[in-house]
Amino acid sequence: MTNSRASSFSLKGEVASLWHIAWPVLIGQLANVGMAVADVAMVGHVSADELAAVSLGASVWTIVIVTVMGTMMAINTVVAHEVGAGRLEGIAHSVRQAMWKGLGVGLIACVLVNLSTLIFYHIGLETHVADNAAMFLHVISLGMPAFACYRALYGYTASMNRPKPLMVIALLGLLFVILVNWLLVFGNLGFPRMGGVGCAVSTALGTWLMLFAMLWWIRHSPVYRETYPFTRWERPHWGEIGRMLRLGLPIGVTYFAEVSAFGVVSLLLAPFGVVQVSANQIALNFSSLTFMVPLSFGIALIGRVGQAVGEGNPARARFVAWTGVQMAIVFGLISAILMAVFRWEIARAYTSDAAVQALCAQLLLLAAVFQLSDSAQVAASEV
Repeated sequence: MTNSRASSFSLKGEVASLWHIAWPVLIGQLANVGMAVADVAMVGHVSADELAAVSLGASVWTIVIVTVMGTMMAINTVVAHEVGAGRLEGIAHSVRQAMWKGLGVGLIACVLVNLSTLIFYHIGLETHVADNAAMFLHVISLGMPAFACYRALYGYTASMNRPKPLMVIALLGLLFVILVNWLLVFGNLGFPRMGGVGCAVSTALGTWLMLFAMLWWIRHSPVYRETYPFTRWERPHWGEIGRMLRLGLPIGVTYFAEVSAFGVVSLLLAPFGVVQVSANQIALNFSSLTFMVPLSFGIALIGRVGQAVGEGNPARARFVAWTGVQMAIVFGLISAILMAVFRWEIARAYTSDAAVQALCAQLLLLAAVFQLSDSAQVAASEV
């Protein structure tokens, strides 16, 4: 591909195209993470002990789901290539195999989440905090198979340039979680007051709700008619699943390294008390919210770059990739400034505990520092 052809690409047009795909994905991603935000924010107004238990449980849960999210992203690339090459007949097969992969990855992740609860009894936690954190993970882990399968369908529809259901279904899930949290965390309308465990119940149920909603949407929307994956039963094809694992595992490992660096800190802070654990989790929780913006650019990039590669147009693929990375860097700079300026307001929104607010504001100032590098890294890793 000649330089003259590459230079003919419109930056403004590509930004508009990426944004057209990215903004519904972004709303969906924010709604997904908003479930965890709702958990932490609502429990933060119950007690510091409950917040600490949910914070520790959520730290482990976040590490695992983000790793699963990255591992499942192979289907995005596979579908995008097929769309770009005009080979729609192969998409249904790939999605069926991705669902088998999602079931396996989800079950393994569920086991790992439950095994991880053992660590709570060896890091100096008070017994009741360790018990609550472990129960939180035991309950919420039941949603892991649904989450992994949902991400397979998520990648399918995103790479078909159909981001609307991602937004609508995620918002539906968020509203459901907020409502059930209100009922179970605080014991409203005669429901049992479950505290942090109520958050786990709502999130696990919300994840299954989102999976079934996505299945319903794909079944009834005419835009999926040509590539509808569930017209017939198909056994696992281990070669195909292995190929998707080879594509997805490096992304999953990258995400694991990114998130675990912060999640492990919560566990290391446990012996220092509930204030330190809670403040760290709030800062991590809000950072994960801002992280969804460059991640959404990355998801949009997978589709756009994959389609360009499928078309046999590497020059356009490079142009799209650099445009998306630059968009992510600009956002990282803006989010760093806003996080530093409004750190106290963010802390107060999460908790009414003054000690937690003060420490959280300091941690948010540190979190602002790595916004730029995080944004560039996550967008670049997708291409």
